[in-house]
Amino acid sequence: MKSYLANLSRILIALLLCGCLAACEKRDIQHIKNAVVYCSESNPSTFNPQLDTSSTTADATAHQIYDRLLEFNPENGRIEPGLASSWLVSDDGLTYTFQLRRGVEFHTTAYFTPSRSFNADDVIFSIERWKNESHPYHHVNGGSYPYFDSLGLADTIKEVRRINGYRVEITLDSPDSSFLANLATDFSVMLSAEYAMKLLAEGSPSRLDRYPVGTGPFKFVQFRQNQFIRYQRHESYFRPSQGIDQLIFDITQRSSLRMAKLITGECDAVAFPSQNDLVVIEEREDLSLYEEPGLNIGYWAFNTSKPPFDNPEVRKALALAVDKTSLIDAVYLGQATRAKSIVPSTSWAYESGARELGYNPVRAREILTEVGLPANFTMDIWAMPVQRAYNPNALKMAQLIKRYLEDVGIEVNIVSQDWNLFRQNLTNGFHDSVLIGWKADNGDPDNFYRPLLTCDAIPSGTNRALWCNKDYDALIEQALLTDDIEKRRAIYHKANLLIFEQFPLMPIAHAYQYQATRADITGMEINPFGGISFERVKRIQAIQEAEVRND
Repeated sequence: MKSYLANLSRILIALLLCGCLAACEKRDIQHIKNAVVYCSESNPSTFNPQLDTSSTTADATAHQIYDRLLEFNPENGRIEPGLASSWLVSDDGLTYTFQLRRGVEFHTTAYFTPSRSFNADDVIFSIERWKNESHPYHHVNGGSYPYFDSLGLADTIKEVRRINGYRVEITLDSPDSSFLANLATDFSVMLSAEYAMKLLAEGSPSRLDRYPVGTGPFKFVQFRQNQFIRYQRHESYFRPSQGIDQLIFDITQRSSLRMAKLITGECDAVAFPSQNDLVVIEEREDLSLYEEPGLNIGYWAFNTSKPPFDNPEVRKALALAVDKTSLIDAVYLGQATRAKSIVPSTSWAYESGARELGYNPVRAREILTEVGLPANFTMDIWAMPVQRAYNPNALKMAQLIKRYLEDVGIEVNIVSQDWNLFRQNLTNGFHDSVLIGWKADNGDPDNFYRPLLTCDAIPSGTNRALWCNKDYDALIEQALLTDDIEKRRAIYHKANLLIFEQFPLMPIAHAYQYQATRADITGMEINPFGGISFERVKRIQAIQEAEVRND
């Protein structure tokens, strides 16, 4: 802790000597009275969350620029109206009819002026883009829609039909008890069909995902790689808003520097405060710390498409060689619970008696000998280069695992790369194993079981184990055919047993979520179901000044 505080002090002194961040790094960030600066840890890979599952992209886009047909209430997890004011589900569970809000305005920006408000055409465009491979926008900017692909939603949806300008009907091929929840996730955003057609006519369709237009509380103004993203309040937002006028994402990759900027006031809120930061934040009166149980899982996945990791016995031996308790103690510092399966205890599908492997290096060595693993065997462990709640320090965890594996005769290379390259190389299957995790996008357990381990989730890049098991997939499909929670729970119990037997990954921990802000910031909510939202964020001083003006 002393070395941490000393390092933080050096960073603070450096910042003070420079005068301010803008002067030090020549960033074009002006001081605006009713603005909030959020210290983000990296660049979004796109400004359309349909194209990416990274939380960095979701934070920068999903709840700032866009809205969805449905929304999750972050306090109780219930599905509530969004751009759809109401909806009906047919008795057979195959037809969903959505009544859309009238008068919802799209953003007017320097690069686009809408001529109409949101309507059914935008819903059809937004869904058909990722669903229909022959759609003119399907292959624009890569043609990959990882969240939808991992769930097989393109095959689930039979038809999206316009009943009139403000009513849409979606028909499914088979019942899907998670369908409404999936429409409320960060990735189910509604785009402007008018803007898209304008860009297509101009021959520049790729701009749709780089210069975004949505209906959300903030409109996009400017992005500078590795520096900042600037947003301005959407004056015609359909929900009443008395919040901030401008929002700035200050892209600061180093956790210690983000913390220093929070203390000096250069940032009003920070992404992913480290475990050491939590102690400092709690002790300072000028800072506030918020905590919630996390719908997440940190895990060690094995590339089951590569020998010898294609052998379940090898995967189990590797897990037996590692003391999971020590990983949790050293990396999470008491801010996580032990993972017995891939779903956390906050999920109704959680199984307290789920089987798990204990620490047994003697048995690990026996298994490795039985399968004929060479004495000089070397493997890679890929460690995330970014900090996440589900794994706050993947590099440290990899170093600990390396020592354990050395005790059973395995040499380890630790691999870490630029985050976007890292994720791409994982999708390409270049890894032997990886320390990574998953944050749920909704409260349905299908949001863990399907994207993490089904066959359909391999091409999309969310199945990091590259594990494909038809029996497992059949169970997950079966669970969606009923709304009966007890029946679904029994099916997921069978899935847990299969995961344990095949062991494509080792569940490690379910971490708590934290949010740190300056004390004069109010309205920051930890959303357990997705990206951060600044819609209700306010600066106390601005509220007080407004009250004085009203008096």
